[in-house]
Amino acid sequence: MAGQTELKECQGDWVVDLRSDTLTKPTPGMRQAMANAEVGDDVFGEDPTVNELQKRCADLFGKEAALFVPTGTMGNLIAILTHCQGRGLEAIIGDGSHICWYEQGGIAQFAGVMPALIHNKSDGTVDLDELKSKIRPLDDPHQPHTRLICLENTHNRCGGKVLPVSFMKEVYSIAQENNLSVHLDGARVLNAAAALKIPVSDILQYTDSVNMCFSKGLASPVGSIIAGTKAFIATALRMRKALGGGLRQSGILAAAAIYSLDHIVPRLGDDHIHAQMLAEGIMSVDQNVASINVDDVHTNILMITVVSERVSAEMVVNRLTQVTAAEENELGCRVAIKGMVWGPKLIRLVTHNDISSTDLQKAVHKMQFILKEFSS
Repeated sequence: MAGQTELKECQGDWVVDLRSDTLTKPTPGMRQAMANAEVGDDVFGEDPTVNELQKRCADLFGKEAALFVPTGTMGNLIAILTHCQGRGLEAIIGDGSHICWYEQGGIAQFAGVMPALIHNKSDGTVDLDELKSKIRPLDDPHQPHTRLICLENTHNRCGGKVLPVSFMKEVYSIAQENNLSVHLDGARVLNAAAALKIPVSDILQYTDSVNMCFSKGLASPVGSIIAGTKAFIATALRMRKALGGGLRQSGILAAAAIYSLDHIVPRLGDDHIHAQMLAEGIMSVDQNVASINVDDVHTNILMITVVSERVSAEMVVNRLTQVTAAEENELGCRVAIKGMVWGPKLIRLVTHNDISSTDLQKAVHKMQFILKEFSS
């Protein structure tokens, strides 16, 4: 059974941390793989474990080459720096994207790239006509040149939505017609592939580059990977060095990532099932506080809308960390759930490798108790 928090009996507090899939701890097998990793100096290109990881990911993604980087934020920045060399260039990015919200405007700070924001629909896609309208004319000296389109799959702020492959294909066609490149923030793209039950390369064939994180759903402690053509990665390697991302004996980290590919990726679907079960459990009780469209739960991210006018998302999240005597008596033990306030009326919960089926059952019962309590 997945996860490391399984207990035979409930003794003391039972904490179910659903704030993010970045919270996972390395499994015993992953720790052993890290301890046994063969290493070298990766800045010299001499770490065999890193080289193996990069080759495996390039093959997995259907790309010519790949590069191991410390973080997803750095991976996206390196990719944009590599695509947008020169001043006065523009990248089209979603207004709900991770690049827009959670990377401190790095593409402007460090790449000198102007972001052109385009509205993300609730499913993570964008309107194709609006996309076309964002592409600048090349013959107007007053305007910057559009160089890049950035997509996100799965889409975090849209609740882990999986972008349809048909949509990816249409965007890529528009890019090719206008001599643009497409970069995918695919931090959780293997979740997307698992949800669609297709090889990840079927998604990534409609991209010029991709950034994928090992430290989210794949449960590794550190690291991301970017992939593209050999020429793209050769330039990205220089950008990584300039940003201070060159690591030395990083095979210790790459070994964890390889373990993730072998042992964590095959069970990503369990996280999706757990998110569905959590959504169905919440909606199965008579309460007037929370609303979830169960059909909109594509992967491991669950967004809960607080519909009661007298209750806020913060009130629910705070209450989930508390235990009353009446609650302990009904549930049989002290259960605390950690979640994230995502807006005044929005809560995000994320299932991951460290959440067992028992954790999930207790989380469902806790959520049901709290929502009925707020409803009374």
